[in-house]
Amino acid sequence: MTGLGAGMFCGAVMFLLGALDLLFFDEAPTAYGVLFLPVCALTALWVRKGDLLTAPIVVPIGFAVGLLPVIDAEPGFLGKLMGLVAALATQAPWLYAGTLIAVVTALARRVALAARRRAVRKRLAG
Repeated sequence: MTGLGAGMFCGAVMFLLGALDLLFFDEAPTAYGVLFLPVCALTALWVRKGDLLTAPIVVPIGFAVGLLPVIDAEPGFLGKLMGLVAALATQAPWLYAGTLIAVVTALARRVALAARRRAVRKRLAG
């Protein structure tokens, strides 16, 4: 999928998982964080070769989008915004871990692609 598609995928899945977390786990931040990690890996695995560097960028955005149904906030725009900021601050370890998974996966795919390209070039040259 393209970089934009990866962002849409991650955001939509995380929003759905956030809603399911609210429904089944009553806003359990640990459950949401654990569910975020495989989504990061899948996003980095499914993004196309040319857009590999977008995976570590879109997963934190997806994390924030998925927090919207989970946050405990005051009514109104500013209340929701402050709830989102507080949730991002308290859930930072999950956010960092998921982003690290996306970075490592994308870099591993990039290194594998470069090695494959190098092997083909070497085979064609001699």
